[in-house]
Amino acid sequence: MPQGTPPFSETFYRNIGWRGGPAPARIYIPELLDDVLDGTIAPGRVLDYETDLEHVADAYRAMDERRAIKSLVRVGMV
Repeated sequence: MPQGTPPFSETFYRNIGWRGGPAPARIYIPELLDDVLDGTIAPGRVLDYETDLEHVADAYRAMDERRAIKSLVRVGMV
């Protein structure tokens, strides 16, 4: 669930869309459960990579390479 209140009025008038959806997390349970149980992964730390809109591709790359679990994209309104 997203945290905070998105700036809907600012994005509406700039024709910016919001997208999201569920992650297929269940398929990763067998692979990751041992890491959680032995302490290699702390499951409470979900957003472990932060970037801006210009570097979203880097965030996807980090998740694909398993250097990040979930990325936070900070968007500054002008």
